[in-house]
Amino acid sequence: MSPVSASVLLHHARRITGIAWPMLIGQLAVVANGVIDTAMTSRFSATDLAALSLGVSIYVSIFVGLNGVLQAVSPVISQLFGAREFREIGSQVKQAVWLALFLALIGCGILLHPQPLLNIAQAGSALNSKATLYLGILACALPATLGFRIYSALNNAVGKTKMVMVIQLISLALKIPLNTLFIFGGLGIPAMGGPGCAIATTSISWLMLVTAWLILHRVRYYQLFTLFGSGWVRPHWPSLKALLHLGIPMGFSYLIEVTAYAFMALFIARLGAIAVAGHQLTANFGTILYMLPLSIASSTSTLVAQAIGARETQKARQISQAGILLAISFALPLALIIWYKKTDILHAYTPDETIIAAAIPLFGFIAFYQIFDAIQVVVAFILRAYKITVIPSLLYAFSLWGCGLGGGYLIGLTHPQIIPAELHGATGFWFANTISIALAATTLWLYLAFLQKNIPWPYQHDLSNGRYCILRRLLS
Repeated sequence: MSPVSASVLLHHARRITGIAWPMLIGQLAVVANGVIDTAMTSRFSATDLAALSLGVSIYVSIFVGLNGVLQAVSPVISQLFGAREFREIGSQVKQAVWLALFLALIGCGILLHPQPLLNIAQAGSALNSKATLYLGILACALPATLGFRIYSALNNAVGKTKMVMVIQLISLALKIPLNTLFIFGGLGIPAMGGPGCAIATTSISWLMLVTAWLILHRVRYYQLFTLFGSGWVRPHWPSLKALLHLGIPMGFSYLIEVTAYAFMALFIARLGAIAVAGHQLTANFGTILYMLPLSIASSTSTLVAQAIGARETQKARQISQAGILLAISFALPLALIIWYKKTDILHAYTPDETIIAAAIPLFGFIAFYQIFDAIQVVVAFILRAYKITVIPSLLYAFSLWGCGLGGGYLIGLTHPQIIPAELHGATGFWFANTISIALAATTLWLYLAFLQKNIPWPYQHDLSNGRYCILRRLLS
């Protein structure tokens, strides 16, 4: 691989940034909904905050796993857009709607019967009942959130990210008044605590979906993709099979990443409400920080996939390098800020000094793993742009489940004699999680470097069905 000049990297970094900043603002708006839920519920009661943590852990695991499968449409559309196959983009979007309906049925079934997952936490009846109600309400939101993801994936894949951002900002503006109404009560509505957040989320989710549908139907630009006007479209099984072929490993990767944190919350819940509340604040802030490398990763993936679709394989490699370096350049100062300002950040969440004391040790790990987290997410998205998903999923499973979650359980709950007391409890889980992220980043980066060095170029692929012959060419 020939070295890339600084001017070329800077050019691609600017292109990545141009697509990434609306994504970042929109994603921060989405995450801010969770921050608002956490902050407002913490002022209602510690029990409701703990129940919210359990409910969010399960819901996010289900939603992100299903959303990961659905996100298979994004690299497909990006490559088709680069190849200027515009009518095929419309066909893929329509099949994605069928896929979303199927996934919603699965997800709603789990959310309406969450007891097997809640049993892992071994929480009391009060926490269980509130978490069950929270998840039952969010089952009504799931079809709308998956539907909006299709709109978001389409816009991100063609580089039109600003409208998604606007919708997400409007939804954020509605969150505080609706949360206030349903959490604390008013206008004849009783105070519901944590489950009130779910009612607000469900209302906003359906409003976002309706808005997205109206934009697709009315804005002239989207006529390019022939999304409407062809009547009822039946499921096309070869297209759905191709999406699932790509999407299932992607969904598995998302599921691994989220459940690594979700099951941390469920295990830490055994240590009491204060421990899980401290974990919840830490995990929530970690999610906010994750939005920056995630937006860079998503925009990098879009441009890489478009370059592949246009047969510009050298440009695809250059964009990959620019995206990784850009993410690292942001991660370094963030790590320093977190380390020195962690107490101030926690006071912005809650005035409860007991919860703050439980969270303080965990914030050090967030600061440490910023660079590794930035690398792993950007590299993973680059691999998805190449439609390489199976091996990354296995690497995630080994790192985040095996090392992170398994190691965290061993250190944090069973704590053998060789483990110092400082790593017992929630701290042990976060220590193992940090090691696992570093391992994932290293292995994914080495895998990408191996592929870009060994795959014969120019990289040939079949845009019509999305199948790649990477393993065949590597083994030939």
